[in-house]
Amino acid sequence: MNENYKADNGASVSANMQSKGGLVESVKATHMWHVECIAPDGSLKWETEYKNLVTDEGLDLILTEYWKGSGYTAAHYVALTDGTPTVAAGDTMASHAGWVEVTAYSEGTREILTLGTVSGESVNNSASKASFAINANSTTIGGAVITTNSTKGGSTGTLVAGGAFSVGDKSADSGDTLNVTVTLSMTSS
Repeated sequence: MNENYKADNGASVSANMQSKGGLVESVKATHMWHVECIAPDGSLKWETEYKNLVTDEGLDLILTEYWKGSGYTAAHYVALTDGTPTVAAGDTMASHAGWVEVTAYSEGTREILTLGTVSGESVNNSASKASFAINANSTTIGGAVITTNSTKGGSTGTLVAGGAFSVGDKSADSGDTLNVTVTLSMTSS
């Protein structure tokens, strides 16, 4: 049996298994993000979509919690990142040289990732978007991450995944609201 696990900056995780007879099974996990900035008057200021990288730590968490059934928790949170973030496979919440968490929002903790019903090999939080009330002018946002700890600006918990906006950094001002939708998908081939 040949197993191959891959995390690439193109936003997917793949697992391949080949039997002695040559049959190859693959599973691919993709996280697609949609972020919109709503101005105080309710108008759409900007929006962007992008894919992210699943960290080594995130892959280990998925394997441990699902396949081993060890210490499972479904608590995941969304955190915003600063301008031009570089999320690397080896990043953790305690050590991530390529980005800084943005905390210029009114909520006291990171926003919980509340996922809906799984259907068609996909699940998202579109019915309960992670919503951030920005409280500082000229706040640069470059991306977002998923973590298992709710502490705003904290360095504990597991860094599951994260990425940078594909269109570059965006700016938000006090009174703006950022709504973040995360879609998690898996396919088999």
